[in-house]
Amino acid sequence: MTATTRSDTHVWSPATLTPGYFAGVMGTGIVSIGAWFLGFEMLSLVLLWIALIFYVILLVLNVWRIIAHRTEVLADLHASDRGFGYFTFIAATCVISTTLLNTHFDTVAVVLLGVSIVAWLVLGYIIPWFAMLGGGRHATLQDANGTWFIWVVASQSIAVVASGLGSAEPDFQDALAIISVMAWGVGIALYVACAIFVTLRVMLYGVKPIDLTPSYWVMMGALAITVVAGSRIIEMHDAPMIVVTKSLIAGLSVFFWSFATWLIPILIAAGIWRHWYHRVPLRYEPGLWSMVFPVGMYGVASISLGRADSLPLVEAVGHAWFWVSLAAWTIVFVAMMVQVIRRFTRR
Repeated sequence: MTATTRSDTHVWSPATLTPGYFAGVMGTGIVSIGAWFLGFEMLSLVLLWIALIFYVILLVLNVWRIIAHRTEVLADLHASDRGFGYFTFIAATCVISTTLLNTHFDTVAVVLLGVSIVAWLVLGYIIPWFAMLGGGRHATLQDANGTWFIWVVASQSIAVVASGLGSAEPDFQDALAIISVMAWGVGIALYVACAIFVTLRVMLYGVKPIDLTPSYWVMMGALAITVVAGSRIIEMHDAPMIVVTKSLIAGLSVFFWSFATWLIPILIAAGIWRHWYHRVPLRYEPGLWSMVFPVGMYGVASISLGRADSLPLVEAVGHAWFWVSLAAWTIVFVAMMVQVIRRFTRR
């Protein structure tokens, strides 16, 4: 889910593995959830298994990288265009947790939520510090980019899983309601901050075609997952925290869905401007997963909001958009597998 300035020649090598590659798990998992919502259970399970295999492979490669290539890991943490990619681990873990919750593996979902919360609390302070203030240099406005919104996605993914578990585990509903609303509120505050930084960067310094990477789709994806989290929260039973905030969250969720919808034509136009007008080659790169996830999340957000607030037209948009997300996932996944096969064939 992150842009990378490196060559993608060895993206599957631990030494040069892109920090944001967990976005592939996120993209696969969210399309699986969309398929589940529409009743395509077999397709959903196939995608879930692909996401699980993808997740395990990336866990192994990242542990290997931390042990054997600590210099590269620290360099990524100090780079504002790559460091925020580590938040994709949190979001990917939460997406896996949500898919397992849908298939009634509640115990595993609870464990993964615990891992996600710990990672969120630790990385939520470490990554911004290293990326913005560490390494002997301070980040400037020119460093602001679409990958910063992954911080928002990580926060909202916690809210999604906690609220889902709150509905499934009524005995712990009060605590989970507090976690859900807290993570949801923090995510909104982070979105506002990131949006200000990125907007100022564009206004003051502009964006070159080569800089307008697929990671900017996360601007929309962060809003979409905020809508999903809000929809899940208002469907929880009436815990004290839900009673206080339910009306506010319901109204803001409609607002965020509207803004996410408004952003889609802009992002499409930006892609045309980059690849057709300025002839930037369109080929597989890990950052493409940062487009698949927001596309899939918008469909799930539309379905969730439509069902939670009884908005059939919004739900219909989500049904139609699912096929767009499935097409996007298929194209990127096939391109990735072609690259992997070519790599190993050469070796």
